[in-house]
Amino acid sequence: MPSSQPSFASLLSRRNVLRTATAAGSLGLLGGSALAAPVARPKLPADLASPYICRAEFAAAPAPSGPPKQLKISWNATAVCLSPVAVAVQNGIFAKYNLDVELINYAGATDQLLEAIATGKADAGVGMALRWLKPLEQGFDVKLTAGTHGGCMRLLAARDGGVTDLASLKGKTIATGDMASPAKNFFAIMLAKRGIDPERDVEWRQYPVDLLDLAIDKGEAQALVEGDPRTYLWLKDDRFVEVASNLSDEYANRLCCVLGIRGSLIRDDRPTAAALTRAVLEAAEWTSRNPAAAAAVFAPYAPKAAPDDLTAMVSHHTHHHHPVGLPFKDEIALYAEELKLVSVFKRGTDPRMFADKICADVLT
Repeated sequence: MPSSQPSFASLLSRRNVLRTATAAGSLGLLGGSALAAPVARPKLPADLASPYICRAEFAAAPAPSGPPKQLKISWNATAVCLSPVAVAVQNGIFAKYNLDVELINYAGATDQLLEAIATGKADAGVGMALRWLKPLEQGFDVKLTAGTHGGCMRLLAARDGGVTDLASLKGKTIATGDMASPAKNFFAIMLAKRGIDPERDVEWRQYPVDLLDLAIDKGEAQALVEGDPRTYLWLKDDRFVEVASNLSDEYANRLCCVLGIRGSLIRDDRPTAAALTRAVLEAAEWTSRNPAAAAAVFAPYAPKAAPDDLTAMVSHHTHHHHPVGLPFKDEIALYAEELKLVSVFKRGTDPRMFADKICADVLT
């Protein structure tokens, strides 16, 4: 009997459809002047010039009735890629959907965050898919309702160190701040898909995250993996070049961060869960169209940041890419299949069943 599990090739084929069908954060302090030539993000496809998130029928969706719904949303207040959350507060987008939102700055372990959401200490959170998926396999009562953007992570190498592409990493040492980090898992996936065994053909070495660049300076590593804002700031130094990012090649239109909502909220008050999802997506779309203004809204959370740096990072992250429904599930299933390649997920995991289990389409 043929297996019902979708093949990786079929998922990739489905992904090609998504590129025309649909429109993580890191910690750290910011500072310095603007990057002279930041890596450009993919342009918004012509057929997405008026994505459904902004169409009249979507905007006309009713907000929950009665008094404003009080919600607690967890986020990482130093993650520039989560600037749409600040935008939704400052620009009254949450209020537009009759939501009274309290932001909770959370930077602890992901399983503790998901437990806090599942048990009602928070109602929702925004975070990196590759940080959340493995803990969600444990069965927390949290459902993912949307992707919010792509483009949080980069792989950097010494400019004159001989690492010019992923293939040249074979036999090299890669510095990471966390052996289970989204960046480490993501670039391990990229290596595996290109025929490089991420465990045998390269060496991963852990360092304090703020010292990753020094590991390269000292010759202890030839490359590093981490997320913005650190990698963006290191790229401003002529010592480093970007070898790849999570917008490279087939990942140009792949989500990075997701919105997760307490399962009991979805079951007991679906209109509020839908309103929250719509508000976050509207803020993401606004951010994609107004990166400098979104950066200014986020600036109070990063007081040491140069305005041009914030704008450059917000512009680089693909806030126009925020899939929901089946396209969203397809992207989550792709990640599940890829995590099997690097032994983060069990070989027997069915990517489609996993995506169906942890995702909820609250907008239909």
